Amino acid sequence: MSHGMIGTLRRKLGRFALWGAFLGAALLLLAVVAFAGTTPLSETRNSADARFAFAVAADMRYYAGPGLYDTPQYFRGATQAIAPLRVAFLVTPGDMDPVAGTYWTITTTLGATPWYPVVGNHELPGLGREPTLGANLAWLNAYNYGLVNPGPGGCPTTTYSFDYGNAHFVVLNEYCDAAGDHATDGDIPDHLYNWLAADLAATSQEHIFVFGHEPAYPLPDADNGRLRHADDSLNAHPTHRDRFWALLASAGVRAYVCGHTHNFSAARIGGVWQIDAGHARGLGDPGARSTFLVFYVDGGLTRFHAYRDDAMGGAYRVRHVGYLHPGERRYLPLALGPHGSLSHGSPY
Repeated sequence: MSHGMIGTLRRKLGRFALWGAFLGAALLLLAVVAFAGTTPLSETRNSADARFAFAVAADMRYYAGPGLYDTPQYFRGATQAIAPLRVAFLVTPGDMDPVAGTYWTITTTLGATPWYPVVGNHELPGLGREPTLGANLAWLNAYNYGLVNPGPGGCPTTTYSFDYGNAHFVVLNEYCDAAGDHATDGDIPDHLYNWLAADLAATSQEHIFVFGHEPAYPLPDADNGRLRHADDSLNAHPTHRDRFWALLASAGVRAYVCGHTHNFSAARIGGVWQIDAGHARGLGDPGARSTFLVFYVDGGLTRFHAYRDDAMGGAYRVRHVGYLHPGERRYLPLALGPHGSLSHGSPY
């Protein structure tokens, strides 16, 4: 075959690939739109097979509560953006000290929306902003979580699980061991692992989401590549981390949702999706865009939207869409460009 013929063939294949990519993106967009439907969430979210949404916002520490940072450029901006989305509840995967201030911002913007906090390393005594030593953990131990299944001895309050719709939710205090609720440096020791294994074995819900503060696999930010806590997350205890991940995979966990790094990322690892919610402190961390997530559950379908600000304290927009096919447990990522245009996201 001549060089001219090869060049012509490459140009044709290039045009075919371009049109194929465009068609693929269009089909995925149609799938997301079709999934979105027209029924308001508030009309159905209390039934057993409800279509519902829940939000996740993490690592807003210092930049919440009344006073200097009570403006839309900080955590208040994230909760104000969540408010019109009519989520069933909000989960915070840790680092929300002082906890009372974060709770104040949530209640003043989201009203009575239930809040499920997760212990982060900065909620441990002496590791965060607190009026007295241990005040953040004391606040979390006194908090009313509603009807939940209690955790193991050592952290029966700060580790818990509950059902909503056709989904099961597990919240782990990754600093818990038999000795108490701040006994490790971030780990899944036997004591916590055994409780989790029993809890997962007892559920028959279609979807399972597990929440903890630290990632099992620290990953760079999806937009700018920043990497933090690369060696001091759950991977600091690789044997326990690997056992934990194998348990999530065998139990069919839909996603493990975490924080800690302040970087948003999503990756399918060993059959389980790890989704890092990044940070929701607005201008409090200029190293990555402020972020919150909204997960949508509709029967057997799940997806999430990652809302990120403009890195300058501005409005939040959907910048990444993750669509998870339940039969194949496959994630179909899309990314929205800087002006809202649809483009292919990274396959991770």
